[in-house]
Amino acid sequence: MLENFIQYLALILIILFLVMLARKLKIAYPIVLVLGGLALCAIPGIPVVSVNPELIFVIFLPPLLYEAAWYTSWKDLWKWRRVVTSFAFLIVIVTSFVVALVSSSLIPGFTLALGFLLGGIVSPPDAVSATSVLKYVKVPKRLSAIVEGESLLNDASSLIVFRFALVAVDTGRFVFQEAAFSFVIVIAMGILTGVLIGMVYYAIHRWLPTTPDMDTVLTFTAPYVMYIVAEAFHFSGVLAVVSGGLYLSARSHLILSTASRLRGSNVWATIGFVLNGIVFMLIGLELPVIVNGLGDVSLGKAIGYGVLITIVLIITRLLSTFGASAFTVFISRFITTADSRPGWKGPLLLGWAGMRGVVSLAAALSIPLTLQSGAPWPQRNLILFITFTVILLTLVVQGLTLPLLIKWVKMDDPDYEKSIEEQDKDLRLQLSDLSVRYLDEHHADMLGNSKPLQNLKNRFETDRIEQDEHTLEDLEHYREVYMNLLTHQRESLHHINKQQSVNEELVRKYLTLLDLEEEKLRMRFEAGE
Repeated sequence: MLENFIQYLALILIILFLVMLARKLKIAYPIVLVLGGLALCAIPGIPVVSVNPELIFVIFLPPLLYEAAWYTSWKDLWKWRRVVTSFAFLIVIVTSFVVALVSSSLIPGFTLALGFLLGGIVSPPDAVSATSVLKYVKVPKRLSAIVEGESLLNDASSLIVFRFALVAVDTGRFVFQEAAFSFVIVIAMGILTGVLIGMVYYAIHRWLPTTPDMDTVLTFTAPYVMYIVAEAFHFSGVLAVVSGGLYLSARSHLILSTASRLRGSNVWATIGFVLNGIVFMLIGLELPVIVNGLGDVSLGKAIGYGVLITIVLIITRLLSTFGASAFTVFISRFITTADSRPGWKGPLLLGWAGMRGVVSLAAALSIPLTLQSGAPWPQRNLILFITFTVILLTLVVQGLTLPLLIKWVKMDDPDYEKSIEEQDKDLRLQLSDLSVRYLDEHHADMLGNSKPLQNLKNRFETDRIEQDEHTLEDLEHYREVYMNLLTHQRESLHHINKQQSVNEELVRKYLTLLDLEEEKLRMRFEAGE
């Protein structure tokens, strides 16, 4: 037990150093973590790591999906709902079908059912990989919104295809009508389950006397409850978590206090970082187990099959994105669409942002070892190796080249007439104007006698003056002075805290206030950097 704990502790420390390296190199950290895991495998004496698929599906997947759903813009998701749903469901099914045809035709021993099984495994792109790449480059908001929205739903559709393919391989029986009906039921009931459980959590947060600590713990238990309950009834646990997360996120301002939101966001940011780091590192560490299981298939042939399926996936996704663009142009003649002229740049970038991740590996690992008859599961080890190859190639090749492609395409943001810096300035000005007007209209009688209210009004009026273009050049100097002032105040508080007559709890309170003020200042100027 202690030995395992030390190994996990060492793994987390290695992950931290690799993420630091990724930030230094300005490379998406999933790429560096996977390559780091591969490098660790080459070190003699490193323990062989075998990934338990239940660990991924039950322990890792629910909170990662929930965090993604919580911070997803419902407005953007609704705006791009047709594109997102077509990518998450239709294109996943089409991709699975294409992979099934190619693999059953070109890979010896593969049947159509095994091909669908492989297609269901490798069809969904990974959200964390794409979004971590997009952080280092400026892309139109629609691109990141579609990628994030697609990734919330495509795991569900791919895992449903995977389930049906498992049954088809095991029983040799597949009835399209039954599968289509079950597909709809699994999706609909998964969404309903998530919303119903979300309503229960809503009631607990809203009407029971919770504290910020309790609220944080409740938000951490919610995705597990949603996933486990839905899966217990053979519904989509993924969609349950996503729908429940979206439901509660849209109402967070009603059910969570300011302290709960601040504390919860910090906790979730840390949890998401650690979980994502571990799962991508595990992908690289799993290589020896996968290679050793190839059996009679030579490593060279297995690599060739993996490269073949990767090329098929990339081409299929690119054709699908351009096909979706062409269909949008056609259908916009009859219905209102978010963008009737999507062009070629957006589809190209979306098509190339198809990196695969840990859900694919976990699905491949969850294939049973034997059929119901007791015979070994056909081609299980080869499917595992192909999946690993697809993940590695899409992460490294597409992940490293996507920023270069984005810079080469130079796609403007067609959804906003003003830049993010201009929008930030306008929004601050509107808030300042609203605040001054509110004080004048509702508290005019007190403004003449209340010095605190006068100071509050002056603060907002000063904020309006800072928006003037003639003073923008002074803002950087203003931030530097303010940051130095906050640092000086912090050092003074630490010095004051050495006095025995001063209550340390009060000092910590003011240190926290200084941290919040510094974070507010950082976020205020972040858009202009």
